[in-house]
Amino acid sequence: MIKRTIDISKSSYLHLKNSQLLIDQNGQTAGKIPVEDLGILILEHPAITITQGALLECQKNKGAVVFCDERHLPYSTMLPIAEGNQLHSKVLRHQVQLSQPAKKRLWKNIVREKIKQQALTLENVGKPYNEFRMLADKVKSGDSENIEAEAARKYWPLLMGQDFRRDYQAEGANALLNYGYSILRAIIARALVGTGLHPALGLFHHNQYDGLALADDMMEPFRPWVDSMVYNILQDNPEAQVNRASKQVLLELPAKQVIWEKKKLPFLVVSHLLARKQYSLFRKFLLKDGYDMMQYSVYSRHHASEENAQVHIQRVRDRLPPDGEVRIVKITDKQFARIEVFFGKISQPIEEPPLQLEFF
Repeated sequence: MIKRTIDISKSSYLHLKNSQLLIDQNGQTAGKIPVEDLGILILEHPAITITQGALLECQKNKGAVVFCDERHLPYSTMLPIAEGNQLHSKVLRHQVQLSQPAKKRLWKNIVREKIKQQALTLENVGKPYNEFRMLADKVKSGDSENIEAEAARKYWPLLMGQDFRRDYQAEGANALLNYGYSILRAIIARALVGTGLHPALGLFHHNQYDGLALADDMMEPFRPWVDSMVYNILQDNPEAQVNRASKQVLLELPAKQVIWEKKKLPFLVVSHLLARKQYSLFRKFLLKDGYDMMQYSVYSRHHASEENAQVHIQRVRDRLPPDGEVRIVKITDKQFARIEVFFGKISQPIEEPPLQLEFF
């Protein structure tokens, strides 16, 4: 089930009872949500009070808590670190050791995909886009020629008009973009933490005060999706501001259906699949190299000789993801034949899904 997004914009008291997040307003309980169903909790009002127990339970269930400023724009995000992934410390060591050339290659792919998505956004709204396809092909390792900035200079006037200037402090379109990007940032950061990666260790963004630098890197290809949503809002109302109506559109982003490997899935789900894609690619390599999946994360392959086994072990080393870990055990045919296998199956009834977006 896709996790739920909860936006609270009134004075409220949030506390925990029986693993339910209770939202009290004016002395009465206005709503309650199972904490395990919570994906993103947005706290807008300055008079919101939330207990330490409620915050901790949100973190234990991998929920992102977003705090807004006096302009009702997301200002910071709280994410779990200790239990985001059971192998967090091991993954973190690999992340820290990632080489500079590898970071540059990854950043090249990110920038290239971002520009391609900008081209697609322009195409969908009937604006010139062919030049962006060519710009994407020009991106080099580490974007050494700053093609990303060149694309941005041409992209915004085409999408938003010649008079538009990207200003993080401005109202109107800029405020809507900021709000949408903040929701996107929370989604990506939550997915990264779920893989064991630390969101503060970025590839390109590396401001010492930025606790979500990696999320800022990984969200770049998805920014044009927010741009498209804001464009449509402004087409319906050129004077649109960040209010309940516009937030309702932008907060649909986690539940938006996107195409992932020929399947339609919610973006919140796809963000986690994308973060784990490198492991999926590694799995496909194992299957292509002749391995059989005995059970989840356990693969076997028969080798005719010790020399042949060493060849395939080296292939595994070469294809291992930067933050991956593999343990190899060599056994004889006789030992393999003595493996005992047990099967079990528990079925659960399908429940009716709750609303994915709620306001309080």
